[in-house]
Amino acid sequence: MRSSKDFFRPLAVGAPEPVREIPARPSRAIHFFDPSNAKMAAKIPAMVGTVDVLLGNLEDAVKADNKVAAREGLVTIAQETANLGGQSGPTQLWTRINALDSPWVLDDLTTLVPAIGEKLDVIMVPKVQGAEDIHYIDRILAQLEAKAGITKPILVHAILETARGVANIEEICGASPRMQGLSLGPADLAADRRMKTTRVGGGHPGYLVRQDPASSAEDDILAARTTYQQDLWHYTIARMVDACAMHGIYPYYGPFGDIADVVACEDQFRNAFLLGCVGTWSLHPKQIAIANRVFSPSVADIKHARRVVAAMGDGTGAVMLDGKMEDDASLKQCLVMVELAEKLAAIDPELKAAYDAISLED
Repeated sequence: MRSSKDFFRPLAVGAPEPVREIPARPSRAIHFFDPSNAKMAAKIPAMVGTVDVLLGNLEDAVKADNKVAAREGLVTIAQETANLGGQSGPTQLWTRINALDSPWVLDDLTTLVPAIGEKLDVIMVPKVQGAEDIHYIDRILAQLEAKAGITKPILVHAILETARGVANIEEICGASPRMQGLSLGPADLAADRRMKTTRVGGGHPGYLVRQDPASSAEDDILAARTTYQQDLWHYTIARMVDACAMHGIYPYYGPFGDIADVVACEDQFRNAFLLGCVGTWSLHPKQIAIANRVFSPSVADIKHARRVVAAMGDGTGAVMLDGKMEDDASLKQCLVMVELAEKLAAIDPELKAAYDAISLED
């Protein structure tokens, strides 16, 4: 049993002090790229400042023969790309390492931390099963940071891809001060749960509710009735959001595999945003624009939120705005939106102009 007094002490002599609060940095889109793909790698410098997070992927989407090339490519990209990664850059640098039971993961860590540890903001760990997986990563990172003289701790992000991981979600979130957040991994999770879908994220036309029949007569029962497609991932996302909120870390939707269906992609992203997620994965550049739009509060929402904040004064009591009651709970909701808008405006000139143009008098 570990004493709570030890929780914020470095796990290795000379390692940086653990963080006590995870920075609320904008991360609307986590854009995945394969560092072993020369065409993708060449586009990275131009993408800095256009996306909140660039993630060099070393795991499943990279073939076994390309694992070393991807790892070395990520080092080169990080070292040669200005303003990428680190606490002051406009775009964070993340990586998804190989799974903990793979033959590549240890080399991922021992190569990346000494070479680019100061620029690497977050390490995403796939297929996390429980707190023990985070403890393993935590100790190794502390040792590598100490040896390399890293001055800030690299944060850790876990992907929920197994039923066991979902069952252990609270202990995963609280396993280390490094924990930055969680992402939903719908494809692997669906397989592990034996769900009957081959889609990567999104809904399914077979998962639905149906309008009641007009009567119990056979003709009415067999007649066409309106159906409504449901969200397969509502439960898991909601549980993930609660666990992250409890521990002061951040929840993310994961991949949406149907690149061509930008409408359904936007719907899924918006569902996650409304439930409390702060961002999502991007598998194609066209999904970046969708994520940036969806995970940024609208001008109308910010205008309303500012009106409530202005009307509530000291935050007690209740007021009527446009025929609706607003009270202290409303104020808390609105402050969440206003705070997010301020952070996004600091990095997004278009959003800043839109938010600055809001008039509460209109």
